[in-house]
Amino acid sequence: MSESMTPDSSPAPAERAYPITPRPEDDARFTAGLALDVADVLTRHGYPRPASGPDWVELKLALFRFLYGNGGAA
Repeated sequence: MSESMTPDSSPAPAERAYPITPRPEDDARFTAGLALDVADVLTRHGYPRPASGPDWVELKLALFRFLYGNGGAA
């Protein structure tokens, strides 16, 4: 049996790449430009563009939680 297959012949689950551990103290890649790029992708897929300050804060928090975890609870 292949190493990537489980006994029932389904693919073995891939190891997760996110959240990034350990969380970097200061990651220069996490910028306002990242949130703008994600907003552009969402808009191209038919979602409304974030319009207000709270929309942008929530988008950045969601990205942060995805990338780095939520205080250790992933």
